[in-house]
Amino acid sequence: MSYDPPRPAGRLLLTPEDKEAPARARRLRGLGLGERPEPALDTFAHRLAELTGAPYAMVNFPGEQGQFYAGLYVPAVAPVVRSDGTSPQLGRTLPRDHGFCPHVVARRKALVLEDVHDYPRFAGNPVVDEFGVRSYLGAPLIDGTGLVLGTVSVADVEPRPWGKPGLTAIKEHAARLAMELEGRDGLLPY
Repeated sequence: MSYDPPRPAGRLLLTPEDKEAPARARRLRGLGLGERPEPALDTFAHRLAELTGAPYAMVNFPGEQGQFYAGLYVPAVAPVVRSDGTSPQLGRTLPRDHGFCPHVVARRKALVLEDVHDYPRFAGNPVVDEFGVRSYLGAPLIDGTGLVLGTVSVADVEPRPWGKPGLTAIKEHAARLAMELEGRDGLLPY
């Protein structure tokens, strides 16, 4: 694990070390993924948001330096409004220490955070303050070689009782998408 310097709020965050990043980057390049938005993955994310009722849904391919959302769904109107009247907008890239997907990649298994404030390790993550994320549900995209290609995830600005149905659904969607990504010629529009 690597330790990030304290945040302005004085929090020390742990971002897991990603030893597979170079191998993942090579594999994603070979599949033609991870460097540009993919309309089919945007559609996948949109359907995942509809299925779960979450305002954010992502297909994330973490790289050696940061994260890239090749599939992204964000609400037309940001669900968080800052005190100055502006709303943050999630883009296609984030630093490695933002969000919870790096933890899914390192753990190699799904992560359910019904209320991030219940977990001191995650409550100080920058996405909590910057985007108002309060709950997260994500699963790894594991290819046939056992390499974690990335993650499929949803997030909400309210605490969510994802429960076993949410966990089962995200894992099933991740497994199906991982198989489709490996057979890139057969990637179906969602």
